[in-house]
Amino acid sequence: MTPGDRSSLGRRGEDLACAHLRRDGMRILCRNWRSRRGELDIVARSGRLLVFCEVKTRRSVRFGTPMSAVGPAKAARIRRLAQVYPRPGWATGRRFDVICVTITGTRALLDHRPAVL
Repeated sequence: MTPGDRSSLGRRGEDLACAHLRRDGMRILCRNWRSRRGELDIVARSGRLLVFCEVKTRRSVRFGTPMSAVGPAKAARIRRLAQVYPRPGWATGRRFDVICVTITGTRALLDHRPAVL
């Protein structure tokens, strides 16, 4: 898979994740928020919670599930990034979710794991 293919696959997974979050009543605040420390895939609002979502997309589980790519180091990085994300006045708390997307052919399987990090 070329870097362009990976980027396209990742974007597709994030599109599906955003659609899922909206269906669940969340508001997407931003995608691919960057600081010099790294990037947050999706930042959403659920009531008064800021929800930081890491999206992992795969074409198969041959080399591991999407969730297996989110280890302790990745979780710590996401938490550090959330510390520097501007906190709106309405936000009373934070939550860290992982959304696993497996795309095979024309089918997509999405597994949203709230408050997993």
